[in-house]
Amino acid sequence: MLNLSRRSFLSIGAFGTLSMPQLLQAQNENGTQHKAVINIFLAGGPPHQDMWDIKQDAPSEIRGEFKPISTNVAGIQIGECFPKIASMFDKFTAIRSVVGCKGSHDGYQCMSGWGREEVASGSQKYPAVGSVASKVLGFVDRSVPVAIGLAEPTQHKQWSEVGSAGYLGHSHKAFQPNNEMMEDLILKIKRDRFNSRKNLLDTLSGLNTVLNNTDTFTEEAFGVLTSSKLLKALDLSKEDPKIRERYGDGKPFKYQYDGAPTVNEHLLVARRLVEAGARSVTLSYGRWDSHGDNFTLVRDHGGKLDQCVSALVEDLEQRGMLDDVTVVVWGEFGRTPKINKSSGRDHWPQVSCALLAGGGFRHGQTIGATNKLGEHATDRPVHMQEICATLYRGLGIDTTSQTIVDNTGRPNYLLEHLEPLEELI
Repeated sequence: MLNLSRRSFLSIGAFGTLSMPQLLQAQNENGTQHKAVINIFLAGGPPHQDMWDIKQDAPSEIRGEFKPISTNVAGIQIGECFPKIASMFDKFTAIRSVVGCKGSHDGYQCMSGWGREEVASGSQKYPAVGSVASKVLGFVDRSVPVAIGLAEPTQHKQWSEVGSAGYLGHSHKAFQPNNEMMEDLILKIKRDRFNSRKNLLDTLSGLNTVLNNTDTFTEEAFGVLTSSKLLKALDLSKEDPKIRERYGDGKPFKYQYDGAPTVNEHLLVARRLVEAGARSVTLSYGRWDSHGDNFTLVRDHGGKLDQCVSALVEDLEQRGMLDDVTVVVWGEFGRTPKINKSSGRDHWPQVSCALLAGGGFRHGQTIGATNKLGEHATDRPVHMQEICATLYRGLGIDTTSQTIVDNTGRPNYLLEHLEPLEELI
């Protein structure tokens, strides 16, 4: 394949590169139900003991500034920065004992369950959940990509990870509708001229050799480019202003530095994309690398996250979508129990946290526990791959039996920890 930029191979006049068809290539048969996952990555490592696992009885150098607040589920408390989530916690599950974190600033593991350095047979990377959905389940609507990544480009590139297709190949990679791609999705030539170019493409006798018999996927590329469905889903001007106000916009974007901004509207776009036919939408929310001034950062990021995540779950429920859409909120690792001299918390891969909602699962609970200081899991350690197995379960993919053959001909299980969280089922 030619070495071209994403912009050049997505543009209408660059069909000879075949990259748009390859980007959209996926299994032809649709799934029997439209299940979906919205994966909200908290880049930088969110502090578990300041969010869902408040350590009120710990010494002040561990406990920090935040107090617990009661939720609408008897006996469950979470951090004071999340009052909206607390008021509807019967729709959520907080996992307080996430283990298996790799300890590197990278979204790869939250997208796939695997560390970036871990490879399958033939030194091929493992695919992200969305890419597997593309391969196994295929399109809901051929004019909307199966997997879509909304992550803003970041200076630290691993924080804008939307999920690698790994050994599944480029055709199952997540589609990223950034500004350049949006321009490319708008047809700037008249439809009759566009159709003429398509006819010319169809008549090139040698094209099948280059396409490797992927004519169907060329049609899918044309489908995306000529359909308004994806563009409409991405256009928030079409949304009810009251609903937009409920989500908020996440501004001002504080503490961004080399990471992602707190774009609350991405969660609303994610809901709209799922409605349009996407099965997997990933995004990167904020920069949680709080080596200094941890508590001011969490007040800022936490309050905004509380607004948009509660709005998303409420919105999905009101639209009758919540049982079909699994929402996960998590980061690459936790943070140190002991507060440092800069009022910050440092990297702590020993234990982390996650928040789940939707998917038809049993919520209104917490899973696991850490010791008094929040140093390590003391009850029900939950491996990151168990959470990914649960995301697959929400999509209708059984990780205990599903295998995919890589391009060396070897079948691979999707994960090593095959079972989803039994507490949710």
